[in-house]
Amino acid sequence: MNRVQKIFLILISTIILALVAMPLYGQETLLQYNGSGSYIYIERTDLRRYDNGKYTGLVSREIRSFISPMGVPKGGNPRDSYYDGNFYVAEGTLRARASVGEEINNSIPSTFKITPDGQLVMIKDNGYPTFRSFPAFTRKAIKYGDRWQAKAERVVDPLNKGVKTKMPIYVEYTYLRDDSFHGEEVYVIGAQWATRYGLAATLDFGGDRDLKFAQGSHKANILVSKVTGNALVVRDTVDEEFQYTDGTKVAFKGTISMFTEYPPAYDKEKLFPALQRIASVSKEELKEIMDNPVTDSSWMDTGKVADKASGTGAGGSSGDSLEDSAISGVGMGAEKEKALAKAGDRTVDENISSKKDKPNKGTDNGRNLEKKASVSKKLDTKLVESNMGAESSTGETKVTVENTAAGIRLTMQNLKFKPDSAELLGGESQRLDDIADLLKMVPDQMILIEGHTASVGNPKGEMQLSLERADSIKKALVKRGVGADKFIVKGSGGTKPVADNSTAAGKARNRRVEITILE
Repeated sequence: MNRVQKIFLILISTIILALVAMPLYGQETLLQYNGSGSYIYIERTDLRRYDNGKYTGLVSREIRSFISPMGVPKGGNPRDSYYDGNFYVAEGTLRARASVGEEINNSIPSTFKITPDGQLVMIKDNGYPTFRSFPAFTRKAIKYGDRWQAKAERVVDPLNKGVKTKMPIYVEYTYLRDDSFHGEEVYVIGAQWATRYGLAATLDFGGDRDLKFAQGSHKANILVSKVTGNALVVRDTVDEEFQYTDGTKVAFKGTISMFTEYPPAYDKEKLFPALQRIASVSKEELKEIMDNPVTDSSWMDTGKVADKASGTGAGGSSGDSLEDSAISGVGMGAEKEKALAKAGDRTVDENISSKKDKPNKGTDNGRNLEKKASVSKKLDTKLVESNMGAESSTGETKVTVENTAAGIRLTMQNLKFKPDSAELLGGESQRLDDIADLLKMVPDQMILIEGHTASVGNPKGEMQLSLERADSIKKALVKRGVGADKFIVKGSGGTKPVADNSTAAGKARNRRVEITILE
């Protein structure tokens, strides 16, 4: 074969390959955020710091967060995905996961939603996540090589002053190719943007007033799950400088890496025998519960409810002391119990406009209870009472089991704590033994323990008491052999009522500890 023939064959081969590949490379794809179950989001920072041009050391930080899905609130868009996040930060030298387990008690709460095009909208904002609406997607179908631009936001605190500043950013994305990551099909996307802060349109007047100007560049590669739309991996190369009103200039160069991990799957049915012992339900009843997930859709309005119920000037010196003492009945006579319960009811009645014994119309609580009753109508009376949170006539701890978007949830009601204290009284050992045995059956899952109180007039005290009580349950489970690094401990005070706070029975149901096996 002569040289001309070889060249001709090469040309023909090239044309054939191009024709074969043309449908693939010309195929259009719609990138979209579809939502997911619980996930772990990790942000690792490794940056070289320069103060006024002089190298001052390596800045290392890890932000680890545990994100759980929530129900769509009243008036919410069912196409959006709503999440409850718990964030904690490890500064300095990065430590192993086990060593930061105890710090989860100091988690920073966050609530947000993500739209199908990737826009992240904060609902409860305490500075995390630090990257918002990143990545975001175009609403048009695209093919390899196509570019689009989208607004995003980044939260910074370069000097660790505890003052978060929100910087708007405008990101240019490029759809590079498709690939796979750990067996999952992904889109590979390139991103770049410039840091520009200081002009009137970019200033965050609620942020650091001393931050005068910021400039720099970012280039990132992103792996996006084709199934969920989550960014599984982001590697951001950073080169930027921050200037302050006193003349200080602080520059950072290096990388910020972000990862999304999913909790491992587990077989729920293997937990049925343990759940039957804990919640006193049958296998058939458990199957019914698992087939009918509970949607917690009242959380959006609960802050307003708590504000109305607690109001300024309401009684209560430390958390939910009135209703705790009245309902737990520890060391009290019947007359004193009745008097305190009545006082608690009167305090709440003075601060809310709803009628006594009626569900608060400002929330979805009534609808949630109706839904639970509807779901449970096939079950016997005992199970219906359990899912509705009825109090035990014997005064023993009531445990109910539910299947939620975040995972299997056990709710412990009528717990016996010392008044205004997180110290558990006697009588809970067997129940805690059974719950610990259950949790040891899922050693790879994270466990959320969330404390709740009724709302009687001291939101700050209620929040602290609910956290301390949740932590008390955690410590009791750790003593029984459950790994301390598996727990996320959270206090919600009286901000997430499941019943009307204007009655003693309603306050009793609101005072609870929830244990969720995250999935």
